[in-house]
Amino acid sequence: MKIFKSHFWYNKSQRNGIFFLVVIIIIFQLIIVFGDFSSDENINLHSSEVLAFHKQIDSLKTVELENRKPKIYPFNPNYITDYKGEQLGMSLEEIDRLLAFRKANKFINSKKEFQQVTKISDSLLNVISPYFKFPDWVIKKNSNNKKTYVSFNNNKPYKKKIISTTDINKATAEDFKTISGIGEAFSERIIKYRTKLQGFSFRNQIFEVWGLEKQVAEKVLSTFKIIEKPIINKININTVSFKELLKNPYIDYNLCKKIFEFRDEVAELQNISELKNISDFPLDKYDRIVLYLVAE
Repeated sequence: MKIFKSHFWYNKSQRNGIFFLVVIIIIFQLIIVFGDFSSDENINLHSSEVLAFHKQIDSLKTVELENRKPKIYPFNPNYITDYKGEQLGMSLEEIDRLLAFRKANKFINSKKEFQQVTKISDSLLNVISPYFKFPDWVIKKNSNNKKTYVSFNNNKPYKKKIISTTDINKATAEDFKTISGIGEAFSERIIKYRTKLQGFSFRNQIFEVWGLEKQVAEKVLSTFKIIEKPIINKININTVSFKELLKNPYIDYNLCKKIFEFRDEVAELQNISELKNISDFPLDKYDRIVLYLVAE
């Protein structure tokens, strides 16, 4: 009896503490039961912030689903198992066709053969064929077996290239490009050299175009002729300056120097043919040189 009395015997201060504790508990209980904790604020579920949040959640779900999908690594389609074929989306019939083909000790060497054997759809073939990995010797064999076919439309008549003129001194770059072996560069080069000469005066001057092969030059001469000879501005050999004489396409520095020394020696040339008296004068170029000179 004394034991129970010791546990339930309190002094005045302890009884007051217990009393206040009970009062506080009752007050909290009343607040919880009768208190209104609801909020008057309405949340707009269609606001831009809420929609953006849902969109972000959806994108994270999509990424997670993609990550959970089994990844496909390059593989040899000859060794597809039942489990592998099911993962790729093949039906049981398609897998069985492949296994039966392999049991006959035959091998598939291209995606076209794979479709012929399994009879899978084009859409599925386009999905899985990029992962096909054949041995190097098979790839090399397939590349060597490829043939290129060139189709010609016989319904369209062959259009012959038309030139604007047959006069070599009036022909345009497009005219020269009709000759086999002459493209953009050579056609422009011919015109540039023709301008330097002030026009072709001799047929064989076409052979002087730098880089133009003899066979191609002969093709030019077979199409174009010198119909009208050019009018060349001639300069007086007795009054021409050293710099002006060097502009002659057939006179280099050494020959120009010899001509001036000869002119100083004879004082004045009476006839242009006197140039032949110059030591080591290139007689093979005489008819071209004198195209641009006159003795007055």
